[in-house]
Amino acid sequence: MMTAQSCRAWRHAGRPGVPRTFRQAFVAACLLHVVLVGQLAAAEPRIVEVRKIWDQAPHNAFTDLIRFQDQWYCVFREGQGHVSPDGALRIIRSTDGRQWESAAVMRSETADLRDAKITLTPGGQLMLSGAAALHDKSQAKHQSLVWFSADGTNWSDPVKVGDPDFWLWRVTWHGQQAYGIGYATAGKQQIRLYRSQDGRRFETWVPTLFDVGYPNETSMLFLEDDTCLCLLRRDGTPNTAQLGRSSPPYKEWSWQDLGVRVGGPHMLRLPDGRFVVAGRSYDGGAQTRLWWLDPQTARLTEILTLPSGGDTSYPGLVWHEGQLWVSYYASHEGKTSIYLARVAL
Repeated sequence: MMTAQSCRAWRHAGRPGVPRTFRQAFVAACLLHVVLVGQLAAAEPRIVEVRKIWDQAPHNAFTDLIRFQDQWYCVFREGQGHVSPDGALRIIRSTDGRQWESAAVMRSETADLRDAKITLTPGGQLMLSGAAALHDKSQAKHQSLVWFSADGTNWSDPVKVGDPDFWLWRVTWHGQQAYGIGYATAGKQQIRLYRSQDGRRFETWVPTLFDVGYPNETSMLFLEDDTCLCLLRRDGTPNTAQLGRSSPPYKEWSWQDLGVRVGGPHMLRLPDGRFVVAGRSYDGGAQTRLWWLDPQTARLTEILTLPSGGDTSYPGLVWHEGQLWVSYYASHEGKTSIYLARVAL
């Protein structure tokens, strides 16, 4: 957009007697102004595309997302309802993010399998994690499990990890070690930090990591200087999310209140250094939302809200070809289904 002053300058530049070099410089400056304005407009965060990618079960929810061997893999729980004894973990894949096929499904006759998360091991295998909500609760209510695959189709038998009744929410690799935070589903409301050398045997690293306000779901992120950040959901009193910070060996932690309630939290650092948080927002009804995170001030700033509502959230995040790809679930169109969004940031 040209101002009145720039329009007068434009007319002056075209008058007879004005040096040609001045006219050329002025035209170049105007063109640069137009380009910069266009870049600023294009830099505004926006949703490029959202598409429903799976709805074959009565209830499809709790997602995660990864790229593996030049293909997309999305994992989630499917069952008769949000909580139902038939819960299974479905793995679907796609070459383009549009056409999807089922690659595998994990079922159990003794448990409702829940909250699928997927990551890549240092050895190049896919590692799927989830929790078994046991039908027989005489010994324990929950047991965390992991599976491994070299091709996304053929998976190992489940491996029990962590302690019974500590829901190992998400596994994050840092170098050759895996870290995960489990939250208590019986007894004292607390979270516990685990560490593993191989992803199969997890040792308790910090027995009580946080214990105020019913802490539970988490997302961990390791920085270049080995600092670990932890985004923590709370559902008690108070219920605002927390940002934890620790340095090796990750025994001592400091915590800051983010001032916002976030459900099903996940976070990602972009190549340019910015931090993105995704999860369920609660103001104005449940929706799946993206925020910027300033880890120095522990401040969340809203970016945008994805088409969602009702039963929703639990996003997976991948940065690919200059865009943020977000898997999530929602029931705003009636049936609880899996969605995939592409966001330009």
